[in-house]
This record gives sequence, structure tokens and C-alpha cells, in this order.
Amino acid sequence: MLVVPEREQLPVADARAGNAEAWKTLFRRYRLPLYVYGFELLRDEQATLDLVQETFISAFRHITSLRDDEKFGGWLFSIAHQKCIQQWRRQGREAELQEELSPEPDAGSPDPLDLLLREEQEAEFMKLLEKLPLPQRSALLLHYIEDFSLEEIARITETQVGTVKSRLHYAKRALRKLLEEANT
Repeated sequence: MLVVPEREQLPVADARAGNAEAWKTLFRRYRLPLYVYGFELLRDEQATLDLVQETFISAFRHITSLRDDEKFGGWLFSIAHQKCIQQWRRQGREAELQEELSPEPDAGSPDPLDLLLREEQEAEFMKLLEKLPLPQRSALLLHYIEDFSLEEIARITETQVGTVKSRLHYAKRALRKLLEEANT
């Protein structure tokens, strides 16, 4: 029999009440996913560390505006997304997203030649991803890496669900074309 895990119970209500342990729990749960997302957008380690810290500070200050505790993760990512946009504006340029696809670890010890080939393929794929427009790469990252629903991505990026669907469609189509060109 397939066992479906219960939805993750996060201490959002306790955090809203000012419980420091609840905030520590939330920080431990979201710091790495926020870091990965932020780094893919900013490509700067220190700026990304600052982004994670600023996101939690902002979340702490504005937790009362969160209406549905179950949407805490999406809400937190939307704060981080807005902070990234602010960072790009401060720099006077629009940064590019890059999606990192990590290969599944092998059951046995990996063959060094396989690892080298995999790293080369990943690097080539990353170069192709860099050619996608920022909105398309952001949608790909949030949907396939961070596993957000289309509705959550729409809230995070402050767009319509149809726009998110369109960005994902065109991103996949563009990637397919880029891959075909790279293989010819």
C-alpha cells in the first residue's frame, strides 16, 4: 500500500506569536532552498547570503500579513524573488537565472570518467540555460527545481497562471531547439 506523507507541519503560528524556536525551525527548513534559488538568480555568494538573511528579516517583520500558514513557503519565496529584483535594479542591470541540474547519485561508487562526462554535459546545458530569458528561467527553476505549483509561481512572480504556463512552454521549446542546435 502506498503511503502518502502528511503535509509538513511548520510552526508558522508560533513564529507569528514571536517564538524564537519556531523561527529557528523555519530558518533551518528554508535557508538552503532560498539560498539555491537566490544564487541561481544572483550568481554571487555574498549577495545570496545577504538575500536569505534579508528575506527572513522581512518575513519576521511582515508575518502578520500572511493569511494562510500553509502558504508560508510560497510567501517566503515571493519575498526573496522581490529582493532579487531590487538587487538587479540597484545594480542597474537585469541578472540572468541559471538552472542547476544535479545528476542523481549512483548506487555504487561512480566511475571517474562518467563523473567527468556528466560534469561536461551539465556545464554545456547550463550554457544553454543562460540563453533563456530571465522570466522563462525563473519559471523553470521554481517549477522543476523548487517544485512550486503554477499558482504558487504566479503569486511569487506576481503574474497570471496563464503567463507562468506560457513561460514554461516557451522555455521548454527554446531549450529543445538549443539542444538540437548544440547536437548538430
